[in-house]
Amino acid sequence: MMDIQTVLRESKLTNLPLLASQVVEGFISGIHKSPFHGYSSEFAEHKLYNTGESTRHIDWKLYAKTDKLYTKRFEEETNLRCHFILDQSASMYYPEVASPSLTQLDKLSFSALSIAAIMQLLNKQRDAVGLSVYDEELRFQATEKGSGLHYNRIYNELENCINTPQPRLKTNTYQFLHEIAEKLKRRSLIFLFTDLLQPDVSRADLFEALRHLKYNKHQVVLFHTLDHKTEVNFEFDETPKRFFDVETGAKIDLHTHQIQKEYVEKMSEFIQEVKLTCVKYRIRYVEADIRKNFEKILSTYLVEKQKLKS
Repeated sequence: MMDIQTVLRESKLTNLPLLASQVVEGFISGIHKSPFHGYSSEFAEHKLYNTGESTRHIDWKLYAKTDKLYTKRFEEETNLRCHFILDQSASMYYPEVASPSLTQLDKLSFSALSIAAIMQLLNKQRDAVGLSVYDEELRFQATEKGSGLHYNRIYNELENCINTPQPRLKTNTYQFLHEIAEKLKRRSLIFLFTDLLQPDVSRADLFEALRHLKYNKHQVVLFHTLDHKTEVNFEFDETPKRFFDVETGAKIDLHTHQIQKEYVEKMSEFIQEVKLTCVKYRIRYVEADIRKNFEKILSTYLVEKQKLKS
């Protein structure tokens, strides 16, 4: 008889909040003794002490330095605005998975589950969340709100992205990043999940769109979502392969070892250019390998949340 953890790992992604909560519980258990332990009660900033307030949270060390009374303002008291951007173009459905589950994910389902897991942490603080989903058009957009109904609406949209067959469409990521950036008026923490695979778009246009996301002093994190084994390292067995372009339908037959060296060099060059661009525009770049767990995703969220509130 399988235990509940096995059932959850192998089940379809049809109850995203439940699966996301399991991801978060595993993450929290793994960092129980780490610097993140107690993250929900770590103070984000200080405020001047007002006569009549409880003295419980006075920072006496800060008083010794400044000769003024400050209390620790806890994160529960400071609301965060967080907006997720999800690339739903054809390349995000790689690798082809008949029925996505926790143990078998394509790039899109990995991204959607990552978003749902971060939302579990945001919901603990009643923080406001929003979501934009795009392929060849802006398919879904929800502004930042913190109600339970709004959270459920976003969970439902993420489930639809995973489980409802979509036409495999191209996208112009740069176009929609510009459009989304124009609509985000209040300072937010922005998480972008995309593979950045845009063969028909100049890198200059793509990088300019990333820069635009920093408009209005937004804090931006790029989760560069890839299957590192095959898309970065080009590791396949030695049998002949037929490769299909998921966006154009073009195909080519080859032995992977014939082009592996050149492919890896080109891909490494592209990734390095993206990283340097992110450094230039003060965007946090995070490698999101879909074959790994969600620890890097969630720890990045905790770090960026602290930075935004400091």
